[in-house]
Amino acid sequence: MEMEERFTELERRIAALEGVEPPVAERPEPAGGGLWALEGFKAELAGAGPRAADGGVLFTGSVRLPTEERYEWQFGALTERLLDEDWAETADSFAALGHPVRLRLLREILGGRRTAAELAELPETGTTGQVYHHLRQLTGAGWLHMAGRGRYEVPAARVVPLLVALTAAHP
Repeated sequence: MEMEERFTELERRIAALEGVEPPVAERPEPAGGGLWALEGFKAELAGAGPRAADGGVLFTGSVRLPTEERYEWQFGALTERLLDEDWAETADSFAALGHPVRLRLLREILGGRRTAAELAELPETGTTGQVYHHLRQLTGAGWLHMAGRGRYEVPAARVVPLLVALTAAHP
């Protein structure tokens, strides 16, 4: 192995130990090489007719949470449709994610803390009343739903989109 390859591998291993992702340019190429998901999406768009000529957006994921729950999800949308939509309709969804305590609650729920009581015990999340306020905001925006008495879950159809939004927000 050449010196540069060894250095890149060392950086990757240190990042893994620290629990951070290496910069995009240094991430290993997925099996199949290149931008295989994008190439497949472009091929599908090519056969979709004139509305697809302006392209589209695809996001997908295969996730295993610390709770051992598994989710696979994909979504694609044509550029034309996205640009024609009223973006103001998504403001509540983004606003619900715009508070550090709400993001912490979502992370904890994905990690297995599901009851309001467990969430209220977390440090730096505020009073029980404040925690319930945040849970209502997230539920109202569709990022959470009640899974029984005092138990919250991120709906299956929102797990990957939540992680995509967080990924997209990284600098």
